[in-house]
Amino acid sequence: MDPDSVKSTLSNLAFGNVMAAAARDYQKEVLAQEKVQASSSVNQDIDLDELMDDPELEKLHADRIAALKKEAEKRQSLKRQGHGEYREITEGDFLGEVTGSEKVICHFYHREFYRCK
Repeated sequence: MDPDSVKSTLSNLAFGNVMAAAARDYQKEVLAQEKVQASSSVNQDIDLDELMDDPELEKLHADRIAALKKEAEKRQSLKRQGHGEYREITEGDFLGEVTGSEKVICHFYHREFYRCK
């Protein structure tokens, strides 16, 4: 056998194997795309009225509304207590203001200090 013919035969075999693998990969991609398209068409067939009458969705909706109302009430309560405000207090009022809330941010300063001006 001629070495060039052996090389040519092996090259042709390798090329054939590569082409077969590429064809298999392409077939897998096509099947996956068809599967995605089929599942999306099934999802589109769901009636929206059925979703509106779903008790689980209604419960989730009610729970979320209750949580939002609770957050709004908490926000209003904190605002009534003075949260979100920037104000000066005297040294005598400090403990009453700080101990009245769970979280407090305070900035200590003195008018005569250079860095506080």
